[in-house]
Amino acid sequence: MEPQALFDTLADPTRRRILALLLAREELCVCELTTALEEIQPKISRHLGVMKGAGLVTSRRDGTWMHYRMAKLPGWTMDLLRPLASGAVPEFKTDIRRLKIMSGRAERCAD
Repeated sequence: MEPQALFDTLADPTRRRILALLLAREELCVCELTTALEEIQPKISRHLGVMKGAGLVTSRRDGTWMHYRMAKLPGWTMDLLRPLASGAVPEFKTDIRRLKIMSGRAERCAD
């Protein structure tokens, strides 16, 4: 993990929100992130591409859905990221509440 890539990624508030959610949940699909952040899919996908390029997240395809999770990162990186899900991102509580409402559906990514 290059420190500059990490700090460049953290400079954007949408990426901090995405990282906070991924830290709180093991894995999320793009549709869950768009619901939680109330953003359009192209914007979320663009940010996820930046984070993947920086080595912060990994992805897997399940049919038409792309699922993302945190990459295996060095300890110093996780030490910097953990606070995102515990108060450093002011929108986190609202984002996670939206995600919980959506996660209660029979099929997570039905839309």
